[in-house]
Amino acid sequence: MRHLHPLVLAALLAAGVANAQETPKAAARAKAPAGAQVYIVAPQDGATVGQDVKVEFGAKNISVAPATNTAPGTGHHHLLIDAGGLPPAGAPIPADATHKHYGKGQTEDTIHLPPGDHTLQLDFADALHMQFDPPIVSKVITIHVK
Repeated sequence: MRHLHPLVLAALLAAGVANAQETPKAAARAKAPAGAQVYIVAPQDGATVGQDVKVEFGAKNISVAPATNTAPGTGHHHLLIDAGGLPPAGAPIPADATHKHYGKGQTEDTIHLPPGDHTLQLDFADALHMQFDPPIVSKVITIHVK
């Protein structure tokens, strides 16, 4: 049995979804607003940084809001760290070391990474941590941690 992020579980229970511990199949995805974009403000692609990395998130033509906000045209950031691709569409974005959730509407974080090259990408999602249709993602950047 796959366990869901606590916020997703609460939203499913509130919506009356039976057996909310199971991942919903083919869940409806919110349409992405026209021109919606997310991007990493800092660090810059190719930057050499220390192990504590301040990552700043940007958004255009969509509002950043806590995951409790279900209004159309709103969502929140997820930071993909060394993910190697996007999570599957139609299911909530996982909550693990590779997929960091910012469900309080945060627009920056300081993350700790081991030395070496790492990739970062933003994946914007709705109140249920579902990617928009089409996904609203930043370009992948690579940083070198010294």
